[in-house]
Amino acid sequence: MRQLTFVKKGRLEWWDVAEPRVEAPTDALVRPFVASRCDGDSIFLFHDFSRALSVGAALHVIDAHVHALGDKPFAGPFPYGHECVAEVVEVGEQVSAFAPGDVVIVPWAVSCGVCARCKRGLTSKCERNAHPVSGYGFGPSTGGWGGMMSDRLRVPYADRMLVRVPADIDPVSLASASDNIPDAWRTVGPYLLAEPGAPVLVVGGQAKSIGLFAAAIAVALGSSRVDYIDTDAGRVALAASLGANATQVTARERWLRKGTPLHAGGYAVAVDASNHRWGVDYALRALAPGGTATSVGFYLFQGTPLPLWQMYLNGSTFRTGLSNPRADLPAVLELVASGRFQPAKVTTRVAEWDDAAEALLEPGTKVVVARPRSG
Repeated sequence: MRQLTFVKKGRLEWWDVAEPRVEAPTDALVRPFVASRCDGDSIFLFHDFSRALSVGAALHVIDAHVHALGDKPFAGPFPYGHECVAEVVEVGEQVSAFAPGDVVIVPWAVSCGVCARCKRGLTSKCERNAHPVSGYGFGPSTGGWGGMMSDRLRVPYADRMLVRVPADIDPVSLASASDNIPDAWRTVGPYLLAEPGAPVLVVGGQAKSIGLFAAAIAVALGSSRVDYIDTDAGRVALAASLGANATQVTARERWLRKGTPLHAGGYAVAVDASNHRWGVDYALRALAPGGTATSVGFYLFQGTPLPLWQMYLNGSTFRTGLSNPRADLPAVLELVASGRFQPAKVTTRVAEWDDAAEALLEPGTKVVVARPRSG
């Protein structure tokens, strides 16, 4: 079968590899036909990130725990891709919830669905996994599960991992439902359901689509005010088209450095999708008393500062960590089905599947590739 393989910075190739097979009665084999580039993939697609991490760790400026992802994290070659919608082609004898022909979302993280962590919603930290991070698209360091831009993909615990795509939702619109869309949902969704109308701040940046998805979800859930700030003019324009109050900024803005909120009184909910120290600092300082800020960025340097004294006085909550898509996808799909949230508006290009090796290396907020279903 063909598998898209990350070779090195700026180089993706289609390789011929052996097909996976059903190895356990709870397995399913699926054929991905819609896939997308995750925001986090840009760090190794466009930069020699593995080398930078190795040098940084040796100089003690990068957190030593990066080696939980292996001695050479993000070093190619490895099967590429961890966001897809797929068609079920074969199931093990104990799979009862799905059958060949079903259209499904494959969450990026492998999860059993029955351990204590999975039941708590921590599906990216399943107790049955042997690796600290176990999922698709990064090779042996995350369990060797393969990449989602392949002709076939093996899914363990299929009944509890896979999520059916409703017949009335376009699968292409859910290209990022494996990771980036539910990653955005967890930053705003639970808080707006608990406090309807709460004002929301989104600091956009290197988590390009996640920040935009978060803004769109906040608008869809009826936030009284959604402020989006970013250094990139294109993303600011896109955020405005989604219904946010969008402002282009530079990191040198005085009000930004002081943490002055654009909304008087601050925000009940803030999202840091910047992956910059100034971004997470502003998200925390702009909170209203008792507010919650969630960061989806990778902060790998030693000693990233947080305004702990102001957080203490303000009673702030700070959350970060891996997304848990299998836990959050039911709520995401309900919102998409309502028509209020249209994730396809964040997509900047839909390319042919066979053109993925080139298309995924082009600039853009969210690049999606698609091919017809087999049936």
